[in-house]
Amino acid sequence: MSRAALHKLRLPVMAAPMFLVSGPDMVIAAARSGIAGAFPTPNCRTADELDRWMEQIAQETADAPGTWAANLVTHSSNARLADDLALVAKHKPPIVITALGSPAPAINIVHHYGGIVLADVVDERLGRKAAAAGADGLVAVASGAGGHTGSLSPFAFISSLRQFFDGVICVGGAIADGAGVAGAVAAGADLVYLGTRFIAAEESLADPAYKQMVVDARAADLVVSAAITGTPASWLKASLASAGYDPDDLGKPATRDYGGDPAKKWRDLWAAGQGLHAVSEIAPLARIVDELETGWTAACRRLAAFGDKNDT
Repeated sequence: MSRAALHKLRLPVMAAPMFLVSGPDMVIAAARSGIAGAFPTPNCRTADELDRWMEQIAQETADAPGTWAANLVTHSSNARLADDLALVAKHKPPIVITALGSPAPAINIVHHYGGIVLADVVDERLGRKAAAAGADGLVAVASGAGGHTGSLSPFAFISSLRQFFDGVICVGGAIADGAGVAGAVAAGADLVYLGTRFIAAEESLADPAYKQMVVDARAADLVVSAAITGTPASWLKASLASAGYDPDDLGKPATRDYGGDPAKKWRDLWAAGQGLHAVSEIAPLARIVDELETGWTAACRRLAAFGDKNDT
């Protein structure tokens, strides 16, 4: 997988890896629709389950026009990291995304079979550290992202990373339509994370009530807090309230601990980003991609029109 290969995607979009949302059906549908699909390995409760997921995805995307990625938690509390890395070496996902820790543990393994490593970063300091560690790309997790989120504007973040990094930049945060994708690429991104837009996809693993909550909600229905996982994350207030939390008083940041069974700990706490307004129905992922392409094409025409005007 190379940067040039990414540029051959139908759209420069990745269906972002989402906790308890992204599974084989979503990843496969994304790749078959010509974009990239990704899932976080903690969505599998055991290494055996992860083995099955990766085997299925690798087989069913072999001839797809898009591609796929596995997202690893590299924080020291993840006791299963070594097992996950062994399965990465076995199944060779074209893209590996590291989160909540250094990309270093994955780099040699992924480079050995020709894949690329993208590292989640939430600020320029972490971006410089990931680049120095050898990451092929940086995922700029910006303000407005669902789940674990950043605090920088997507546009400011892309610009600051481009000052020192010429590798792949993927950006996510409040981007939910084709026009937003075009704007991010115009600003210097190679790839754009879309998460919230795909939560209500038919292929999503999300609970039906979660999907409907995303359809019904808007950005005002979110709260950002580190009280749940120890890292700032964007949560749907209604899901917190249903689980017994007070969304207006979530308390101090929790201790970071990504070991054990995250699915059991946070199963009923539902995340989303500021792109909620773009989700109007539960729909097949392929239709969502079609809608993104329509918006992308219109936005590219608007940009081209400015170029034509300057030529006259």
